Amino acid sequence: MECGGAYAVFDGPDSPATQSFGLGIFTALSAATLDAIERFFLDRGAPVLHEVSPLAGVAALDLLCSRNYKPIEISSVLYRVLEKPAAEYPGHITVRVAGPEEAHLWTDISTRGWAHEHPELMDLLQQLGAIAVAQEQSLCFLGEVDGQAGAAGALCLHDGVALCSGSTTIPELRRRGLQSALLNARMRYAFDHGCDIAMMVAQAGSDSQRNAERNGFRIAYTRAKWRLYP
Repeated sequence: MECGGAYAVFDGPDSPATQSFGLGIFTALSAATLDAIERFFLDRGAPVLHEVSPLAGVAALDLLCSRNYKPIEISSVLYRVLEKPAAEYPGHITVRVAGPEEAHLWTDISTRGWAHEHPELMDLLQQLGAIAVAQEQSLCFLGEVDGQAGAAGALCLHDGVALCSGSTTIPELRRRGLQSALLNARMRYAFDHGCDIAMMVAQAGSDSQRNAERNGFRIAYTRAKWRLYP
């Protein structure tokens, strides 16, 4: 549903895509807009969640606070200009686009990497992995150390923008340079296919954010996810 310049998306009550997008960015946030969006989610048995950029302004955040919203997550949106292909990575590391026959392998690596920190999300992660490998206009990349698959990441291209997402490494192969190689390979692919901007999202202050900054990314803004507590 589009409402007040924002989009409210319902993809099931437990889906991470069930939330609003663009709240307060294109149109000043009002109580009437929140009334309509809240009803959209509550009528479907879903929590009311908004991922809000600070560019929405202080008045928007003040309105959320007055309605008993609380922040539950902070993440940084990062970007960089793709001027030329990124540098090569060490010879013992290879990164490639996973073929259709490797859908199960990519999903397994992605699930193992993310579930290490969030074991309670194992079932959901497996479902998301299966969706990622089937999604149109999206590519799944595998990173390997000496031929052993250990990292997974996705790349979505749209109107010259390359979104790098879903990057993770299985615990036993971390700190081997796989994440930097995976990021560089996706940027190189995006550059070769006509993109001039790359973007990604990382938990604020995380290793992922620092790795992105080492690879030339800058923070566009740090956003907060807000949840309504009726």
